[in-house]
Amino acid sequence: MFAAETPTTAAAPPAKPPEPGFTERLVDSVTDGIDHIISMGPREAGMNLVATGVVVVVAWALVWGSRRLLDGWLARVTVKGGDAPDREEARTQKAARFTWMLFRLAMTAAVVALVLQIWGIDTRAWLSSEVGLRLVRLAMVIVLATGLVELAGYTINRLIGGFARRSGDARRAAQLRTLGPILTGCAQTVLIVVGALTVLTELGLKVGPILASAGVLGIAIGFGAQTLVKDFLTGLFLIAEDVVSVGDNVEIGGFAGVVEAMTLRTIRLRDANATLHVFPYSEAQVIHNRTKVFSSYLAEIPVSYDNDLDHVLKVIQTVGDGLRKDRRFGPMITEPFEVMGVDRLADNAVHLKARFVTVPRTQWDVGREFNRRLKNAFDAERILTPVKTTPVAAQPLEDRHAPAMEGPAPPPSETKPST
Repeated sequence: MFAAETPTTAAAPPAKPPEPGFTERLVDSVTDGIDHIISMGPREAGMNLVATGVVVVVAWALVWGSRRLLDGWLARVTVKGGDAPDREEARTQKAARFTWMLFRLAMTAAVVALVLQIWGIDTRAWLSSEVGLRLVRLAMVIVLATGLVELAGYTINRLIGGFARRSGDARRAAQLRTLGPILTGCAQTVLIVVGALTVLTELGLKVGPILASAGVLGIAIGFGAQTLVKDFLTGLFLIAEDVVSVGDNVEIGGFAGVVEAMTLRTIRLRDANATLHVFPYSEAQVIHNRTKVFSSYLAEIPVSYDNDLDHVLKVIQTVGDGLRKDRRFGPMITEPFEVMGVDRLADNAVHLKARFVTVPRTQWDVGREFNRRLKNAFDAERILTPVKTTPVAAQPLEDRHAPAMEGPAPPPSETKPST
């Protein structure tokens, strides 16, 4: 019998060491450069320091001169466009700041490359390596994302502004201007998130687990931040249903003012005292909009009982019709002036009512001018208005001239009842 042969197992190949990551290669590259600089002699290092100082000074002079030229150009543009809207000037200033930022980044990169070349580090070879190429891609992604964010804001604002100007309906134009900042914020947020994920990918991080964690975290935040979600959704419905827009005069929670801005979750009112009131959309349960489609001024006019009411009503009608024919205030009034008649009879006055229907946000100007003209007409026609007097009780003379009594007052005398 032959013994069974035991099979021989082949030796496993040795495992390859893990390749160093991007961060490790970057640290090794920086360390090699520092070691190279440290190994230089004193004379060579001194000459390199002088050359570095010259490069930095020249670069600073170029940046300073370019800044002066840019400021001068902006000043000329502002003077020439003095009659242009402030929005155009703001866009010009923003574009100039973005161009200036790109110029400074380019100058900084050029100075760093030149300084490294002075200190004996081959910048071209380093940039052509894997580490350098990845850094270049990172810089390009950051610059491109920044440019896209600015371009998205500029494009959306320009399109919204053009649509609003070409719209024949003032209400539709106000609604478009309200949607502009919200659309800009959403688009810029998406671009920033995409840019951040691209940067993380270039750094060698796995985006999949990050997105999964972000999804779980978003669900947790959604349960804990239900008010924020409610504010956002309520704001979208308010804008979509055209309940309120920027420029409307509204009243919310007892506070009245002009809608100055509408963000993703808040509405901001500026009242006549320049106080800014900020309301989350979830707290704006009831909105009193006084300037949607049209407005009206309701005048309540008290007159004395001694007047001839028919004559008073004719005077009020004449004043209202004259105001509607006025060159300045006539275009603000959209319908004929209406005298409603006697509204109620009070204790000391007869209250009459009249109404103007006006263009939105002009009812107060029309009402103030109507009150001024009506007061002058009442004075000319000798129409009496009620005067409210406050009665004052006079003090009796014997009480005022009675001498002051010194000491305690005597007890009251007791009188016996008569039998």
